[in-house]
Amino acid sequence: MAVALRAEKAVRLAARTPALAFIRSAFVARKRNYDKPNWLGVGLAFGTSAALWAYLFKQHDDDVMEYERRKRERQHKCTDCS
Repeated sequence: MAVALRAEKAVRLAARTPALAFIRSAFVARKRNYDKPNWLGVGLAFGTSAALWAYLFKQHDDDVMEYERRKRERQHKCTDCS
C-alpha cells in the first residue's frame, strides 16, 4: 500500500515539475543590491536575537534562584515549621 502511494506521488511530482520550471518566483525575480542593505530587517534580526539571549539569561537566573530555594528547604529540618 505504502509503495503504491509513494509511486503515485512520484508520478504526480514528475508530471508537475516541467510546468513549475517556467514559473518565475517573485522572491528571485530581481538581484539583491548589496550596496543598500535592508537596515530594518538587520535591526529586527539582531534585536530579536539580543532580546532572546537576555530572556534566556534572565530565565536561567530565575531557575538557579528557585533551585537554591528548594535546596535550602530540603535541608531545613525544623519541626516547628511543619
